[in-house]
Amino acid sequence: MALSSMTGFSRTQGSLPDGTVFVWELRSVNGRGLDLRLRLPPGQEALELPLRDLAGRRFSRGNIQATLTLQREARAMRPTLDPAVLDAVLAEALALAARIPNAPPPRAEALLALPGVFRGREAEADPVADAAASTALAAGFEAALDGLVAARHSEGVALAGILGGLLDEIAELRDAAATEAARQPSAITQRLRAAVAELLDGDRRVSEERLATEIALLAQKADVREELDRLAAHVDAARALLASGAPSGRKLDFLTQEFGREANTTSSKSQSLALTRVALDLKAAIERLREQSANLE
Repeated sequence: MALSSMTGFSRTQGSLPDGTVFVWELRSVNGRGLDLRLRLPPGQEALELPLRDLAGRRFSRGNIQATLTLQREARAMRPTLDPAVLDAVLAEALALAARIPNAPPPRAEALLALPGVFRGREAEADPVADAAASTALAAGFEAALDGLVAARHSEGVALAGILGGLLDEIAELRDAAATEAARQPSAITQRLRAAVAELLDGDRRVSEERLATEIALLAQKADVREELDRLAAHVDAARALLASGAPSGRKLDFLTQEFGREANTTSSKSQSLALTRVALDLKAAIERLREQSANLE
């Protein structure tokens, strides 16, 4: 299974049995959960629940906007003769003709062309046709969902490469931090001895045993091996998530928070400028990882 992004676009077009052309457009962006927003023309509200079920089977996260457009939304209209209007118009025409000497009688085609003689009548509802239209619209929506799945998978392939590169960078910085951390006990010893010597001006009133105890305490407070070991484990866990191909955006988001905790603790315990710089680079890489992982389903 390939990783999937939450970003994508899909469009499908088709026609209904009565000739009406329909267009589905689906747009997907990041979201904490699955939020499907349907924009349906009047009269198509019955489609909402089935369409939500179809989307829920394919996606677990993302804000998806689905818009249905119909080229001819209203039912076909057919002209119907209005007898009452025709009688009234005919009576007026005959009365007018009687007042005009040698006037010809009213012509039928002229009367029928007058406004109001014919009125539009909406075609009667056809349950069979309505069911066929609903089936066609649902099938078009499914095709659009398939297109959106493909688009999100395509984005996921690119995203997997970016995330993998960031994890490699974090792993390298973690190793660099381990190298710098290994130098801290020696640096602490030299710094403490120099500070004591300067303070006492060469007076050897502090015993080596006392000095060694202080050095050990400072070295223990500055020890970041546990943080770096946990960071390495988090990197391995993140790589396993990406390799699984399953929806893992939530889990990766949690891991990036753990990454940040370890980097922050490493920075706060740092006793050297070099380790502090590495810790800052770690924080920057972890923030980029967090931003990118927010796009993962």
